[in-house]
Amino acid sequence: MTSLESMARLRDELRRVGKRVGFVPTMGALHPGHQSLVERARAESDVVVSSIFVNPLQFGPSEDFERYPRDLDGDRAKLEAAGCDVLFTTSPSAMYPHGFQTYVVPEGSLAARFEAAVRPGHFRGVATIVLKLLNIVGPTRAYFGRKDAQQLAIVKRMVSDLNVPVQIVPCPTVREPDGLAMSSRNAYLSAEQRAAAPAIYRALRAARARICKGERSAAALRTELTSDLRSAFGVDPDYAELVDPASFEPLGEAIPEQRNVLAPILAIVAQRVGTTRLLDNARLDEDGL
Repeated sequence: MTSLESMARLRDELRRVGKRVGFVPTMGALHPGHQSLVERARAESDVVVSSIFVNPLQFGPSEDFERYPRDLDGDRAKLEAAGCDVLFTTSPSAMYPHGFQTYVVPEGSLAARFEAAVRPGHFRGVATIVLKLLNIVGPTRAYFGRKDAQQLAIVKRMVSDLNVPVQIVPCPTVREPDGLAMSSRNAYLSAEQRAAAPAIYRALRAARARICKGERSAAALRTELTSDLRSAFGVDPDYAELVDPASFEPLGEAIPEQRNVLAPILAIVAQRVGTTRLLDNARLDEDGL
């Protein structure tokens, strides 16, 4: 489907016959992480729709919109292999026609720090395109990876606040064998940078290990996480923080614990590896990292 009108007609027909639609929005340059979302949607849906749209609204003036990797033919083959039924892709001029002037602007603490502070306007672009796509596709469920944790939290908040009739399904981060979180931007890394990049995963694992050994000082964990990243890359991360996974409020000095059960703890990292900016995160109160 290459026009909003054709996708909307299909949406209306699928609704008419009562089909459960699973939706996976992407910006293309697909990797096995994206494919895992499609496979999850395939297992839970009658019809699977995926979109490919490199959204200009979520890129800043000095960011990589023009050089963002694009491979529509390769992506189409990967989607088909993963069980996708419908590919929706269209142009920026169709999505944002002349005179477009209505945007979704997340506010509050969730959209005021971390990625929002480093990339002003980014979440306005994300929220606007996600709401448009949900309206155009009309899915029963929409599938998002946990790697972009703050984006996921903002999308869940938007859907709840605006009463959008869709279930947001968070899915696990898919990693390379050495632990590097899969990302389309990994293609920017040189061979040397690619070899160094898994240190982000190792730093998160080290934070989890300190929790398991009884460390309960959020300040100490934050300092050690930052130190591990600085040692690996020679520069401080944009941020390395421990937050509540729903609100993204930084934890206080002591990690909350009740009856030997830890409160939810999400460690979030944004680290520059050369000129490439990589995001990763991990729940420190859970096994499985």
